[in-house]
Amino acid sequence: MDAALLLLADSRLPAGGHAHSGGLEPAVTAGVVRDLPTLADFLRGRLATAGLVAAGLAAAACAAGRPGLDAEADARTPSPAQRHASLAQGRALLRAARAAWPHPALEELGPSHHPVVLGTVVRVAGGTPAQAAAIAAYGAVTGPASAAVRLLGLDPLGVQRVLADLAGRIDATAAEAAESVRAGVLPAASAPALDLFAELHRQADLRLFES
Repeated sequence: MDAALLLLADSRLPAGGHAHSGGLEPAVTAGVVRDLPTLADFLRGRLATAGLVAAGLAAAACAAGRPGLDAEADARTPSPAQRHASLAQGRALLRAARAAWPHPALEELGPSHHPVVLGTVVRVAGGTPAQAAAIAAYGAVTGPASAAVRLLGLDPLGVQRVLADLAGRIDATAAEAAESVRAGVLPAASAPALDLFAELHRQADLRLFES
């Protein structure tokens, strides 16, 4: 993968990712995620649902930048809290991308969901839909994994082992999403538990992460 695209996959990109846990914080609060094995379960589920959808949207945005993708993202994100978080992350990523990769396509892009912005930026940076899908799928699990270290005090080396074990699933999810887009179909996997967690999290009095 080109260095420019590695920058997009880097958690140090100043795009606000550190403020979001991808639903992990409310899952921890609910006692669903407690340790490395339950973290692994959570990440597998998130990758197969929200991760697949995000990868598909990113691939579609990279392939053609076709209109209506934000409406497609809305339809696949029934939780208002999750839609709010996705749009907030999209704004932050777009701000960082405009500074790093000045391009008319980024200047013309209005408020959009994070995967739509991501796919557009990958296209501007010279990447492919498959690469956009890979970055989206990767981010779907690395963000929550990083949050788990802060929320639960888990061994960072153990968390990295969990991510390493997921590498094959990440690749497979990205490939599935990219192939679906090539066939003219956007993935629409659902994750009701993540939707409920997001709404509960939005109402919480104390929280470390925005989502």
